[in-house]
Parts: sequence; C-alpha cells; structure tokens
Amino acid sequence: MTAYDSSQEAMMPSFASRWVVPAYLRVIRANRAFLRPDAARKHLRERSLRPKSYGPPRRLRSDVVVSVDHSLGWPVYTIAPRSGPVRGNVVYVHGGAWVNEIAPQHWALAAEVAARVGTTVTVPIYPLVPIGTALEVVDEIAGLVLDNRARYGEVCLAGDSAGGQIALSTAVVLRDEHQLSVPRTVLISPAVDLSLSNPEIDVVLPEDPWLGKEGTRVFIEHWRGQLSLSDPRVSPLAADLRGLGPLTIFSGTRDIVLPDVRLLVAKARAAGVETDYYEGTGLVHVYPLTPTPEGRAGRAVIIAALCDALAAEKRCAAGESG
Repeated sequence: MTAYDSSQEAMMPSFASRWVVPAYLRVIRANRAFLRPDAARKHLRERSLRPKSYGPPRRLRSDVVVSVDHSLGWPVYTIAPRSGPVRGNVVYVHGGAWVNEIAPQHWALAAEVAARVGTTVTVPIYPLVPIGTALEVVDEIAGLVLDNRARYGEVCLAGDSAGGQIALSTAVVLRDEHQLSVPRTVLISPAVDLSLSNPEIDVVLPEDPWLGKEGTRVFIEHWRGQLSLSDPRVSPLAADLRGLGPLTIFSGTRDIVLPDVRLLVAKARAAGVETDYYEGTGLVHVYPLTPTPEGRAGRAVIIAALCDALAAEKRCAAGESG
C-alpha cells in the first residue's frame, strides 16, 4: 500500500458527491438528532432498544453466505464467500453514533469485502446506547478478535464512524492486554476524540450536512458510561499509538471528524505506525459507503488493503467490484 498522495486533495469531487449526496442528506434532515441535546434525547426515546431490521438485507450478494451466532448475548453474523479458498477474517464494526442500527450500506461493504478478498467478515450487532457502553463493547469485540484468530488465522479490524472508534479502541486493547498487533485496521471517518473539544470542529461544522456536535454529546455521555472521555476505550486518540499495526484511514473535508482524524494520522505516523490516509476534498462523512465514484474508489482501496494484510492478492486480482 502507498501512502496518501496529498495532490488528490485538489481533485474536483464528482457531481454526485458535491451536490446529490449533500442535498439528499439535508432533505432527509440526517443531522437533526445530532444538532441539539433535546433532539438527541427525543431520538433515544423513539428508537426501540433493538429494531427487528438489524439483520442483513434479503438481497445481499449471491456469491456470499451468511450465518449468525447468538452465544455472545448479541447477534454476531459471519459473511463468507460461497466458493474458493478463504483466508483469515475481518471484524467489521458498524457506525451510527453508538445509537443507530446497522444500515444496508454496512452490509453491502461487509459482503463485498468477503467476496472480493476471499475472507470471512464478522459483523457484531453490539448493544447500542442507552444500553451498550464502551467498556462492555470494546472488551467483547477484543475477545471476538481473539476467538476468530484461533479459528481463522489472521484477523483485521474495520469500522466506520462510531464503529471506527470501537475498532481503533479494540486495536489498542489488543495491543495492551493481549500483546497482539492487528495486521490492518481500516477506519472510515472514525470518531477518535469523544471530548469534541477540537476548536477546528466548529470550522467544519457548517459544511457538514450529516453530523452535529451538541446532540452527539448526549449519545457520548451514555456511551462512555463510567469511563473518562480520555480513556482510550472511549477516545483512542488519547492512547499511545506505538506498536499498533498498520492503519488505513479515510475522511472527507465536509465532516466534523476531520480535525481529529488529521491529528490521528499525524500522531500515528510520529509513533512509527504505517498509516495510509485518504482525504476527500468536498466529501461527506463515511464517503466510501456512498454510491459515488469516490465511494467506489474508497472501497477499492479498502479491498486492496485487506488483501495485502491477509495475503490474498491473487484472489483479489481476480475479483470484481460488487
């Protein structure tokens, strides 16, 4: 993998990324629960504790098979290719501000990774706030990685947004408590400092059609539980990053996580961590999940990074995008 070429920042985003996606997000008021504390609390009241629609869509890729295990206490799905050799495992942690259920875009990415990398992808349906907390979920996912390593061999981590926070926090816990360096952690617009104290966030905020700060603090207060905001299980940016495995990181410039992601990239590189960073000018939160040219390019990078980490280059070279 090559490091991010900063010259890409000057590239004009596609019409879909520049206009269609932001307009759609504003029309559906995607940020309404994140802008104000009262809206966030209303969202918590209205959301059921476990919607019935958390399972995979009926129409997932035909070249994968899906199974589910409930022994952990919450559903843990496994997506595997129907044919060909299977190498290793990826634990994918979905985003949603620790409060929203897994979305079809998450399932689509997990299935594409399984099919194109030739690996199993584990998707934990972890408990959300106000029930789930960082301490419980991060430690359980660390245990899941250890179990999968015994079963499948090498295990990578991946996550978007809130799931990116969980994935990176898990990588830190695995290093500190189990002396395990994850071969690749993929972070898509991760939330890495839940104090939301970076003054640059307020500069980006007016351009972000998806997220907000004051309402998000309500969800964070539930999520952190008894832990400090500076605990690495809550804010992985606070951790000593030395000794972590390679990172692949994405962020758009119309995304309030951008300022902290830039700090993460600088800190990781200063700590000697191999870090590939892809910053999309004019692109929104979790842009690799969007149905845009930039989204497809981002997903191709993710596939290549995981192929490299799991030594599945031949399988990947033969694969086609889903």
